[in-house]
Amino acid sequence: MLKFAAFGRVAAAALIASSFGFATVSRAAEVTDEQLKAAYAAIKATGATVPFDSILPNIAEQMKAGFIQASPNYQDIISSTVDAEALALAARRGDLEKESATIYAKSFTTDELNAIANFFNSDVGKKFLKDVPLANRELFKAADIWSAGIQRDLSKSAGDKLEKIIGDKIKAGQAPAPLADDAVEPQTDTAPAAAADAPAAKAPAEKAPAKEKAPAQKAPAKEKAPAQKAPAQPQQ
Repeated sequence: MLKFAAFGRVAAAALIASSFGFATVSRAAEVTDEQLKAAYAAIKATGATVPFDSILPNIAEQMKAGFIQASPNYQDIISSTVDAEALALAARRGDLEKESATIYAKSFTTDELNAIANFFNSDVGKKFLKDVPLANRELFKAADIWSAGIQRDLSKSAGDKLEKIIGDKIKAGQAPAPLADDAVEPQTDTAPAAAADAPAAKAPAEKAPAKEKAPAQKAPAKEKAPAQKAPAQPQQ
């Protein structure tokens, strides 16, 4: 985690940038050596890039923690190896400093950069960098207290006025009385959409009266031929 004092330096740089504006950012990409020199001086005076010094160490610590979690029996080897590799990459910190100076050179004129450096190298500028973290902390504390008071007063004043207005309308019969507490059903997250948005239920279609069927006509029974009796045999 970055130190709070470092935050003060960043806040100071941001305050300077906002006071001068960003109209000059769109200048040509090429910057002169004089601009870069003034930009380096302004960055050093404000300490704008000091928080960047902790980037590589923080990444190395995160890497070591991850490797050690995967192979806890090799903690010493992991720590020494990652530290050595991180140290080999430390020279690349200068690339970030140069890029920062280039950005400042594109954002401010040479005279503006010199004015920034002169101010923050002065006693007042140094005091600003030293005391701005504490001042900012008190500012945020004051803002929190003010916000709480505003919320309290707005809630009371608006609530009292609404209670009177709505109460008068109810007495005059111009507004429906509020629902009782037990008449309001709490809605859950999975509650269906409001009934007004739901399509109206269709009434069941009326069935046409069934037509009376004519009685089925039975086919006439066929007449059976009389059974022929066998001739009686003569008695002996």
